[in-house]
Amino acid sequence: MSGGVSILDYSVVAAFFAAMVCVGVWYSGRAGTADRFFGADRTTPWWLSGVSFYMNSFSALAFVMYSALAYKYGWVPVTVSWLSVPAVLLGARFLAVRWRRAAKVSPIDFVAERYTPGMCRTLAVLGLPMQLIDNALKLLAIGTVVGVGMGFPLFWSICASGLIIVAYTFLGGLKATLACDFIQFFVVLAVVLSLPFLCLSRLAAVDGGTGFAHGLQVFLDRAPEGFFSFTAGRYTWMYMLVFFCCVGSTLSTNWSLVQRYYSTRSDRDARKMAYLVAALLFLGPPLFFFPAMAARVFLPGIADAEMNGVYARLCREVLPSGMIGLVVAGMFSATMSSLAGNYNAAAAVAVNELYLKFSPSASARAKMLAARSATALVGGIVLALAFAMQYVQGADDLFNLSNKVFGVFLPPIAIPMLAGIF
Repeated sequence: MSGGVSILDYSVVAAFFAAMVCVGVWYSGRAGTADRFFGADRTTPWWLSGVSFYMNSFSALAFVMYSALAYKYGWVPVTVSWLSVPAVLLGARFLAVRWRRAAKVSPIDFVAERYTPGMCRTLAVLGLPMQLIDNALKLLAIGTVVGVGMGFPLFWSICASGLIIVAYTFLGGLKATLACDFIQFFVVLAVVLSLPFLCLSRLAAVDGGTGFAHGLQVFLDRAPEGFFSFTAGRYTWMYMLVFFCCVGSTLSTNWSLVQRYYSTRSDRDARKMAYLVAALLFLGPPLFFFPAMAARVFLPGIADAEMNGVYARLCREVLPSGMIGLVVAGMFSATMSSLAGNYNAAAAVAVNELYLKFSPSASARAKMLAARSATALVGGIVLALAFAMQYVQGADDLFNLSNKVFGVFLPPIAIPMLAGIF
């Protein structure tokens, strides 16, 4: 067990960063027009859109905040995560085809036809702050993982994370984002499949044994009472019902996820994409959160104020040289996918629903310049907000902070979007 960070770990992270920037450079000359930059050419295969949708549906924020819940309550974050599965299946049945047919150049442009252009601009103005704050929370989460896991100062961790994400999104638009999502999916998969087995080995060593089976038995014997309950504490079934409504609305109306529907090649592909996402969302959570649950046995006594760092701490505890770098790359993968998709979607709304409404005769070159400028602006604002949150976060955990943000901004955006699409 390394318990520390080696030059190999830094090399893995550096190689990952270089690969992501290279993808952005590769697609920079292929973005072509603003429509292609934002995915309105509808040429994406369903499996690529599905992987991208899945990668956009969570981030390092999920690893950080849900791992804190898993360490404290056990199975609860798996219950919470599985609420996304029926939400996506309902989306496949009732929304996939509608979104693909309704949205044209931005996730909310159909609102102008269903209601009025003024309503469309209002939703853009309301939705952009939610996107920015949500992205800042995710950037703060990946900064926390990098800071704790790699030993970097949090300030520079957030800076590096934010600038790299902006770089390849700025260069290549949605096509670069989709390509990076596909690469990042396999990076996350390598982490998710390896870490539970390493934790089982560490559990076996708690009482001097060896083997995965022995480690699992140690975990089952020493896990706190009620650790495998579907609900616990404040997370009651009523809480789950309310959360299901929130997550269902988010997965149905999130701008970057709507992009995945309308960028597919056909109505059938839009549905197939959603079914793939539902399968991945069902299989992933038990593997994602078992390591944090296991840490309750081999890393007992972590204080509430330090639980947001539990995932990074357990990684330092169980991973060999080079694997810490891979895990950090995996966390970056999850976050970069989510943020890059959101940056591109937010820029699409800003350009198509605000800029072009006041400059309808803008040339193709001006539109492309506006697209890249909006992407850079969104990234800069998110970076600034992440720093602000770092100083005002206080004792409140990231899970509840995220829920508060969506509780304030989501209803006035989701309700008219869903009403309009039906």
